[in-house]
Amino acid sequence: MNIKDFYKEYKNQLSICTDTRKLKKNDIFVALKGDNFNGNEYAKQAIENGAIVAIVDEDKYKDESNNIYLVENSLTFLQKLANYHRNQLDIKIISLTGSNGKTTTKELIANCLMKKYKIAFTKGNLNNHIGVPLTLLSINKYHELAVVEMGANHPNEIKELCKIANPDYGYITNFGKAHLEGFGSAEGVVKAKSELYDYLRKSKGTAFINNDDNKQIQQSEGIQKITFAFENKGDYNFSRILREGKAGVSFNNVTIQSNLVGNYNQNNIAVAVSIALHFGIDINEIKDAVENYIPKINRSQIVEKNGRTIIMDAYNANPSSMEVALKHFSYYDGTKAVLLGDMFELGKYSEEEHCKVLSLVKDLNFNEIYLLGDNFYNCAKKQDEHLHAFRNREDFQEFIINHPISSQSILVKGSRGMQLEKINLD
Repeated sequence: MNIKDFYKEYKNQLSICTDTRKLKKNDIFVALKGDNFNGNEYAKQAIENGAIVAIVDEDKYKDESNNIYLVENSLTFLQKLANYHRNQLDIKIISLTGSNGKTTTKELIANCLMKKYKIAFTKGNLNNHIGVPLTLLSINKYHELAVVEMGANHPNEIKELCKIANPDYGYITNFGKAHLEGFGSAEGVVKAKSELYDYLRKSKGTAFINNDDNKQIQQSEGIQKITFAFENKGDYNFSRILREGKAGVSFNNVTIQSNLVGNYNQNNIAVAVSIALHFGIDINEIKDAVENYIPKINRSQIVEKNGRTIIMDAYNANPSSMEVALKHFSYYDGTKAVLLGDMFELGKYSEEEHCKVLSLVKDLNFNEIYLLGDNFYNCAKKQDEHLHAFRNREDFQEFIINHPISSQSILVKGSRGMQLEKINLD
C-alpha cells in the first residue's frame, strides 16, 4: 500500500492502535508480531470493535471489503507512516537518549515547555522502534513542540530512530554501563548513543551539551551547540543545591528545588531549565514547572512508611546508575539499609559488574545490606558468605518476616525484571 495515498485518505483520523484491548472507535489498527503474539490474528476483531481500517502483513488475513489491507511488513509500514507524518508537520522535535535518566529528563523538559507551548511527548518509556513511531503519530496540527525519547540496546537503533523522527535538537543524558550485552562494551555504548550526534551533525541540527562532561564535548565536535554547566563555563551556568536528599539548582539567583532524590538529578534539571530558557520561557515559570513535577512510581520515589524513609528506585538499574545512587545514599543521616536486585543485559560483564557494585556497597559501610538475584547471590558467596543474599524475592520476603529491616532509611534499587516494588517492607 502506498504511504502517501494512505496518509491522504486517513490523515484526519490518524489515531493508531496496535493492541485491540486498547482500541477506540475509528482507530487505525496496525497488526504487529512478536515472539509470543501475532497481531494479524486480531485484525478482523479490530474492525468489528470499531477500527476504521486494519493493516496486516500476512495474506490470509487480508479482506479489503472490510478495510483490512495487506502490506509487506506492518512494522515497516508503521515506521514509514510515522516518518511521512512527521515530515508534514511544521514543528521542532527535541530527541534525547542516554544510559540513565532519559524518562525523568524528558518529563522535566516537557513540563517546562508546557508553560508556553502545546507539547507532544513520549508517554512513559515508549522509546523503541514501535514507541517512537507511535509518539510521532500522536502529534497533531495544534502541537508546537515535541519531545521524543529514544532508547536502544543495540548498535544502529538510535540511527534508525533518528531517520524516522528527524529531530531538530538532541540531548544525551550520559554514557553509562547500560545494555552492555547488546553494545558489547562501554565504548560500544558511547558509539551507539552518539548516533544521535551523528545525525545532528549531518542534518545541521543543534545539540544541548553538558559542558562538565568531557565525553559529551568530545563526541559532539562539529555540531551547533547550546551548553550548560555547573563547574565549567556554559551558555547557561548553574549552582548545585541539595536539601534533605533532594536535587535542586540555582540559576541567576533563582533557586529551583525539585522533588527528585539524588544529586545525580541536578544535570537532568539543568538541561530542562536550559532548554526552556532557550525557547523563551520565563525562569519563574520554569521554577514552578520543576518544583511541581512529581516523579512517577518507582523512579527515585520517596515513601515515608512507619517512621522510615524508603527511596524506591526500582524501575531500572545498571552499573552506572547503581554507583551514583549508592554514593548519594551514603550521605543520608542515620542508619541506612540497601536492598539491591540484579542488573540485567550485562552479558559477559555481568559477574564483574555485580561484584564491583558489591565491593562499593561494602566500602560505603551501610548498616544493613540485602542482595537479591542469582548474580548478586553468587558474588556475595565469593566475597563474604555472611552477607544477606537471596536468589529471589520470595526467599527474602520470608527472611524479613522474622528479621525485619531496622534502619531509618532504605534504598531499593534493581532492574525492572526484579520487580522489587512487590516486596512488602512493613
